[in-house]
Amino acid sequence: METLIQSTPKTLMDVYEMLPEGTLAELIENQLYMSPAPSFNHHRITKSISKQLDKIIEDVGIGTVIYAPFDVKLDQTANAVQPDIFVILKTNSNQVNEEGKFIGVPDLIVEILSKSNQSHDLIVKKNLYEKVGVKEYWVVDSESKLALGFYLMETGYFKFAELIGRIESKLLQADFNF
Repeated sequence: METLIQSTPKTLMDVYEMLPEGTLAELIENQLYMSPAPSFNHHRITKSISKQLDKIIEDVGIGTVIYAPFDVKLDQTANAVQPDIFVILKTNSNQVNEEGKFIGVPDLIVEILSKSNQSHDLIVKKNLYEKVGVKEYWVVDSESKLALGFYLMETGYFKFAELIGRIESKLLQADFNF
């Protein structure tokens, strides 16, 4: 299948937006990152957490739970990510638009670590999520099931939890196992 470029991209965000649907890529601080498909354990944990979040969020009607691949444009120019799981509460003014796109900052993000992406999620993405104002960020190791919870305070992220096989969300006032 041949793809024709309609216009010359002027920014990396333009290049990012031209990638084929389903491409595992993110744009962070104007740097393009690509990764292979996640492992079986990664998908299993993502599914378990998503199902539980659906019960806490969607079934009660307080927001939306979305899982990868789905683009989250944190701004118009330099940052577009594909979190493993993210939550948009109804109180969040940044909702999915008419074209089915999300431009803004989710309330809660969960990233599942794979061996190949640990520093990316624990450093690069954590710093970005803190900078743009994601209220709560969870990082879960797909092998050990260690879950680290970070909550946004005035001075930045505060690590408030280090649990095995469990998340206790401050934002949602709920906990669940995986």
